[in-house]
Amino acid sequence: EEIDPLLVEKVHRAVDSQLDEILSIVQKEQREQRYDELLKQTIEELIEEFPESERQISKVIGDLEKKKMRAKVLSQGVRVDGRGYDDIREITCEIGVLPRVHGSALFTRGQTQALASVTLGTNLDSQIIDGIEQEEYRKYFMLHYNFPSFSVGEVGIPRGPGRREIGHGHLAERALQPTIPDEESFPYTIRLVSDILESNGSSSMATVCGGSLALMDAGVPVKKAVAGIAMGLVYENEGVAILSDILGLEDHLGDMDFKVAGTREGITAFQLDSKIGGIPFEVLDRALQQACTGYNYILDVMQKTIDKPREEISQYAPRIVTFKINPDRIRDIIGPGGKTIRKICEETGAKIEVEDDGTVVVASADEKACHEATRRIQEITAEPEIGKIYDSEVKTVTSFGVFVEFLPGREGLVHISELQRGRVQDIDKVVKVGDRFKVKLIDIDKQNRVRLSKVAAMEEENPRPRPNRRPGSFHARKRPANR
Repeated sequence: EEIDPLLVEKVHRAVDSQLDEILSIVQKEQREQRYDELLKQTIEELIEEFPESERQISKVIGDLEKKKMRAKVLSQGVRVDGRGYDDIREITCEIGVLPRVHGSALFTRGQTQALASVTLGTNLDSQIIDGIEQEEYRKYFMLHYNFPSFSVGEVGIPRGPGRREIGHGHLAERALQPTIPDEESFPYTIRLVSDILESNGSSSMATVCGGSLALMDAGVPVKKAVAGIAMGLVYENEGVAILSDILGLEDHLGDMDFKVAGTREGITAFQLDSKIGGIPFEVLDRALQQACTGYNYILDVMQKTIDKPREEISQYAPRIVTFKINPDRIRDIIGPGGKTIRKICEETGAKIEVEDDGTVVVASADEKACHEATRRIQEITAEPEIGKIYDSEVKTVTSFGVFVEFLPGREGLVHISELQRGRVQDIDKVVKVGDRFKVKLIDIDKQNRVRLSKVAAMEEENPRPRPNRRPGSFHARKRPANR
């Protein structure tokens, strides 16, 4: 759309000096307020002479602001907030700000602030991905990025995630993913949520920094800390300015938004948005080197708050025990119609998941409940071992011995001769149904029948002392030699 040259001239005369003042205001809110006031004032002054020209006036002022900002950066080497090209805004880091979640961090860089919170779940909480071109798989690390309208001083209706939330969240997740431990060494599903409380440039990279701090606060054994930075560019007429840690205005009026995240050992993710036809390789190389220097400085600041993951996870996080059983015994854990596993879950309060390969995962925020559920499952699936001592309960009394349950659902015979030392005259006077005592497994025959002994268990736990032989006693006398 062609704009009347006279309108352009009058707008320039009206706003030229005031725009210089506005571009020297450091605080974003004050700068935007002054800009809005100037726009409103200019429209009121010129609308009678140029009817229905609100959009044209706004565009002329915007173009002039862009020209002045870029000229100031290239000619004076000074940015909107007074920083040099490679200066990074003030950074503060806090951890443990939300006591009830399993890990949290508040990362603030200038006027950009991200609140990151971590919660740990079991395998049941993982996300099942049903791909089109690949087989179904589970996702154990998820990052959700929220950008509420109040973070930029606006009022809006909260809706589902948009392209910004999905894109920024995916970038931050990709940046942190290489440092996440595998499921075998850390059998938890990890959900990281980043809520942007204030935004003035690079909220996705603030999410990376805050997320890394929150993961370490949660006790997730991440391999390395990760930090991120957004780089900008002003490039025209052979003038080049590469800007570290850009503001929202520098992103809007500049030529590049280059996000780089990594550890001290290398880059984990990057994303480049270019607004010009192309960026020379040497300029991009300089930008990458400057970005690495920048995010390493941020790592130095983060390290002062927490330099390694906590040794223990939160008291509110579930305790998880993982072990293997014989897959043929899975049906014993489940029970008829799921009766057995439901009973264990209800009585202990633990969550139990059984995989087809025999992997059992027991989880509970109560460590005692977790161990109790584990003990019950291991008892149900335990294989009898010869020589091992078991607690038993009498189920049946016969004339030749008693049948006892020594493992859940598993019985064996204690022969009458193995009930006590010495002869048993009347078995009903020695033992009755419901009695409990320790037994030792002494044999399993070819028909898988189990023989147990109460006497052997008593001998092992309380050995009977041998009688002392006195000198001169019958046993101590020497037998006379044969003549």
